[in-house]
Amino acid sequence: MLRIGCVGYGTGGQHFHTPFIAAAEGCELAGIVARAEATVAKARADWPDTPIFPSLTAMIEAGVCDAVTITTPPQTRRALVLEAIAAGLHVIADKPFAPNCESAMELGAAARAKGVTLGVYQNRRFDADLQTLKKVIDDGRVGKVWRIESRMDQDSPHTVERGPTGGLLRDLGSHVVDQMVYLLGPVATVDAQLDIVDFPEGPTDVSFTLTLRHESGAHSHVSACKLNYIDDRELRVIGDKGSYVSKTIDIQAQDIFAGKRPADDPEAWGFEPEANWGMLRTSEGAVRVPSEQGRYHDYYTAFAAAVRDGTPPPVTAETGAGTLAILDAARQSAAEGRSISL
Repeated sequence: MLRIGCVGYGTGGQHFHTPFIAAAEGCELAGIVARAEATVAKARADWPDTPIFPSLTAMIEAGVCDAVTITTPPQTRRALVLEAIAAGLHVIADKPFAPNCESAMELGAAARAKGVTLGVYQNRRFDADLQTLKKVIDDGRVGKVWRIESRMDQDSPHTVERGPTGGLLRDLGSHVVDQMVYLLGPVATVDAQLDIVDFPEGPTDVSFTLTLRHESGAHSHVSACKLNYIDDRELRVIGDKGSYVSKTIDIQAQDIFAGKRPADDPEAWGFEPEANWGMLRTSEGAVRVPSEQGRYHDYYTAFAAAVRDGTPPPVTAETGAGTLAILDAARQSAAEGRSISL
């Protein structure tokens, strides 16, 4: 069993890490780092048999972990990742993986020098809607893919990280860009528009639209917002044999926030309801496509296997750095009003 400690118990640690560590094959939730009294109480109530530590240093000294997930606020992650690597622990870093591409490569080099596995937690590769879309593409049901359109709008203004180190591009942008790289491969050029709000903490991008031209010849168009009172998720693929469109409810997040856990009923976990199944349209007509299973815990299962077998994790530091290079180019594109080549 890979003993994993979770560093941080905010929304990420509570909802998107610990339940999936506990559900993953070959993994054990071995410790939680939490400081604030209310956060400690919440962690103890959720995981009464798991030790709570006031710091990563204290958890390392206790010797309870083989690996850690770093899910603290973005500006704190670099130092914690480096501390864990120096201690010889394998590391999963939440997104955004690093402040920029250069910093991400530095972390990857540190992990290689120490001989530990470093992965980026891009759990939304394991969304039900994305896995269904991937199967539609892999099965050749739309033929050669010309373009993919992805919209991830959330009515959650309170979750926007404000100021120059935050913003929606580094938040949801990390997810939707990684998804397109996962489906269509490396990106050649980036065009971007960012919508900025001047908060007391500093100018912050709260909405974006990106056009990515992939080396394969396909192109993708991704957008997101959090301040515009929209809660909607849509994926649309256009190919030379047809199209596929899905509108979903982010079923894993909905169930987690409702108090459910994937370990409670792993066979039924993560399927979009039939009312949300996507529509495939070809020359043979229109058909509903049953939902594939969404399983964020598959990330942790694969990470444990990578540590055991010495193989790459599901999302490597290099892949994470590549996503950050795209986000860096997007910011430059929006500032200069032109296409940026990678």
